[in-house]
Amino acid sequence: MRELFLHLVPAAVVCCLVLSSVTQAESDPAKLYQTSCALCHGADGSGDTAPGKAFHAKDLRSDEVQKQTDAQLTEVITKGRGKMPAFGAKIKPDDVTKLVVFIRELPKKK
Repeated sequence: MRELFLHLVPAAVVCCLVLSSVTQAESDPAKLYQTSCALCHGADGSGDTAPGKAFHAKDLRSDEVQKQTDAQLTEVITKGRGKMPAFGAKIKPDDVTKLVVFIRELPKKK
């Protein structure tokens, strides 16, 4: 239990730092993904990162994620779900839409 705690605390701190670094000015979806999502979901969307494993981040390329509607993905990004934080206050709605399009492209890059 103590070992799990020692892994989760640094991951949580890193996630908080990433959240604070996201600005309203970003509109390039690749850059936005890199600064907002890649820490947990990985550059390829696999979720195969230390924080991703600790928080059980979804593989964004998976059928489970890709079968969700754009509205469902937008809601998860905006409001958060489970251990995923909400980004609605940090990312403009238009940029969330671009991010959903970017996420849709991840399985094609496998």
